Amino acid sequence: MKTNKLYIILTLCAVLFASCDNFLNQDVPQGILDEEQVSDPQYIDNLVISAYAIFISAEDINSSFSMWNFDVRSDDAYKGGNGTSDGDVFHQLEISQGILTTNWNINDMWVRLYNCLSRVNMAIDALNKMDNSYELKEQRLGEMYFLRAYGHFLLKRLYKNIPFVIKGNMTQEDYLALSNTEYTNDQGWQVIINDLDYAFRVLPVSQADKGRPTKASAAALLAKTYLYKAYRQDDPNTHSVTEINAEDLQKVVEYTDPALYGGYGLEPDFHNNFRPEPQYENGIESLWAMQYSMNDGTKNGNLNWSYGLIVPNIPGVTDGGCDFYKPSQNLVNAFHTDDAGLPLIDTYNNKDFNASSDNADPRLWLTVGIPGFPYMFNTNYMMAKTKTWSRSNGLYGYNVTLKHNVDPDSEYLIKGAWWGSPMNRIVLRYSDVMLMRAEALAQLGTDLAEAIGLVNQLRVRAAQTGMLNGYDVNYGAHIRVMPYPTTYGKEETLARVKMERRLELALESERFFDLVRWGEAETVINKYYAEEADNCAIYSDAHFTANKNEYLPIPFSQIAASNGHYTQNIGNW
Repeated sequence: MKTNKLYIILTLCAVLFASCDNFLNQDVPQGILDEEQVSDPQYIDNLVISAYAIFISAEDINSSFSMWNFDVRSDDAYKGGNGTSDGDVFHQLEISQGILTTNWNINDMWVRLYNCLSRVNMAIDALNKMDNSYELKEQRLGEMYFLRAYGHFLLKRLYKNIPFVIKGNMTQEDYLALSNTEYTNDQGWQVIINDLDYAFRVLPVSQADKGRPTKASAAALLAKTYLYKAYRQDDPNTHSVTEINAEDLQKVVEYTDPALYGGYGLEPDFHNNFRPEPQYENGIESLWAMQYSMNDGTKNGNLNWSYGLIVPNIPGVTDGGCDFYKPSQNLVNAFHTDDAGLPLIDTYNNKDFNASSDNADPRLWLTVGIPGFPYMFNTNYMMAKTKTWSRSNGLYGYNVTLKHNVDPDSEYLIKGAWWGSPMNRIVLRYSDVMLMRAEALAQLGTDLAEAIGLVNQLRVRAAQTGMLNGYDVNYGAHIRVMPYPTTYGKEETLARVKMERRLELALESERFFDLVRWGEAETVINKYYAEEADNCAIYSDAHFTANKNEYLPIPFSQIAASNGHYTQNIGNW
């Protein structure tokens, strides 16, 4: 399974050119490429594949590029694990207290992502040295510019003020001269957009190797970047949203035009996006995905180990599963629907959801494993309020994440140092494009009917899943979801779009970044802390501080190595 050449070469190239994986306080490669190498297309292709490979090989269980480790700051999930000391630095992020600039996880993600960018830039430098007889030169450059934009995008969402590594043939002196405040926040997003503009122009509509981005991939990431850029946070003394820029929102509308996404669309069944079987991967909704594989000719396959901590610890089955990233009660409550099948939006957390009596959007049971229901739809593993389903004995509740896990009886769960799976991770999917378009239209107030129509397409799709057949009769589930029957004013439409974004993308690590982007993090998360204190005692001392906790601090070791060129983020770190 999964044996096209990109899958195989990704793992084979993962260890190539390790000497280029350096940033700031490590050595920077110089003079690596000679003229003979630059003229060899196979050598250049290996550099390009190596740049792809590191976005898989550089991540791990504590620094997953999916960002699940950092989404524990949101109201979607508890950290989980065996208790507060199990991954204590992530516990500090979860409660927004005690975070230090010297914490290993703060620096680790920074280093890993800049290592990725180092590989990408090396490939770009080599491609730029090639003459135009190399017929794939422009297309491969587009791919690398896309990867560079993606790496900077991940860093910017985490740290806000970052150095941009965009100059060609950078020397050690160039790296040491970089500043993380060379650009304003708005200008930083534009740097990313500039790379994506080039990628969008030159990338093909389709690629034989599914891991390579297409024109639609670039359009989707352009739309996402413009959406972040639209919520201006350019006052250096605050992380508050000072303006919502209409021109940027118009760009979101432009790059979410359905005409740009020919051949893409919604999967008929929501659950198809989260299945490991090859026939479901790289489907019509997957605009760009991290490609994992097994049985591809390499020792252990090109498996995804970065979700290894999320697997529950089922005795004799998933021994060693660590039970991290557990869905919050607040998230479960958000799926509660009224008798008309509509979200409760403003009142869903007035009481905890009761699966035996309350209606719920079916995406609940496709996102969250709940006591009384089968784990991963396998009746051999009925979830219950026991230690099997909570290593913390209930501290983090008994709910389990489903989207990242696979059936433990299947061939797709593989034991190594941790648990791994060949299931792809979709980075950009078409439902997100629809929601971005709906949000931009709602904010602009130009077509509120289309915004609600886009939301309704997702709600109609949600009702069509086949995985829950028999859940009503066998487990007493009250499954009910319906489209909105009317249109609304601007604020009401925005509220519904934001709610749908939470439901559709739950536990896909978008929630915290959305709250920061909207300028709602302090209000929403402190309300969440107060409401969750009864469900999860760790929140009794939690407090989110505005103009601090929206972003991670710049790691101490990076500031120390920057020769005074880096400035710490605001917030009295």
